[in-house]
Amino acid sequence: MGLETMHIRNTLDIITYGKDTVSDEIEDISKLTDYIDESFADVVRLILDSPGRVIITGIGKSAIIAQKIVATLNSTGTPSIFMHAADAIHGDLGIIQQDDVVIAISKSGNTPEIKALAPLLKQYGNALVAMVGNLDSALAKSADYTLNTTVSREACPNNLAPTTSTTAQLLMGDALAVALLKCRNFSPEDFSKFHPGGALGKKLYLTVKEIAIQNQKPSVQADDSIQSVIIEISRNRLGATAVLENNSLAGIITDGDVRRMIEHTTDLKGIKASDIMNRHSKCIEGSELAATAAGMMRELKISQLIVTENNDYIGMVHIHDLNREGIL
Repeated sequence: MGLETMHIRNTLDIITYGKDTVSDEIEDISKLTDYIDESFADVVRLILDSPGRVIITGIGKSAIIAQKIVATLNSTGTPSIFMHAADAIHGDLGIIQQDDVVIAISKSGNTPEIKALAPLLKQYGNALVAMVGNLDSALAKSADYTLNTTVSREACPNNLAPTTSTTAQLLMGDALAVALLKCRNFSPEDFSKFHPGGALGKKLYLTVKEIAIQNQKPSVQADDSIQSVIIEISRNRLGATAVLENNSLAGIITDGDVRRMIEHTTDLKGIKASDIMNRHSKCIEGSELAATAAGMMRELKISQLIVTENNDYIGMVHIHDLNREGIL
């Protein structure tokens, strides 16, 4: 292994390379706030007023950024489609409908595919937005609206690999998506409609009752023996059992309560559930979101919550349930 390779593998040098890249990109893209201007507002209003979709196109790394922006827009209430610039000039222009707004992303604005595509888009009469890093480019001059993503240089030491420029494009796309969702008053409930199967959606719609009814419903009576308590806790594998008194919730016993009791006594005869239960059990209404339960568990540093419905005990939710659902 050569000396040069050994130098490159030096831990401090590697850390420095990484930090310098982050610092360089942050310094450059911070200037992007100066480019969020009247033109940006015009593009937002254009999309809001359009009955069509947003078609986003690009080539190379810009195409990858375009796909991410499309995904963000779709998930926040703005119907969008990705169209690769190279495919567009070979048949995919049929994707574009009359009322669609087209956003073309390019650092230089002068790549052959983009230069060929821009006049074709104008021919169909669609509004064309250029997200571009060169305001003197063919794309910028062809566009009806411009989103300026100019950067001074790439973070790549050779100023070649798209790094800072693609970060600027990504950030401009996020700014566009957030501005649109705020203008639409896009709510958490709206968000959950587009994310019903993922952890994000579950945080917005999954209730603790839906989790609790899938579990066993551990319970003992207040005058049950400690042996019955231990069996009930072990059988249901939730690490606790509710204690009922005249069919009403009286408290909770956790496996921790049992261990602490055994530390103080080895004579279990005569000990009843009511002797060691915690009468101040932490409860949550079944209609509350699982995300709320997760917050309570974190704050109180506990592993279980009693779930109630109109003050009646209906089950229990464990921290492992929330982990399994991706809530924590």
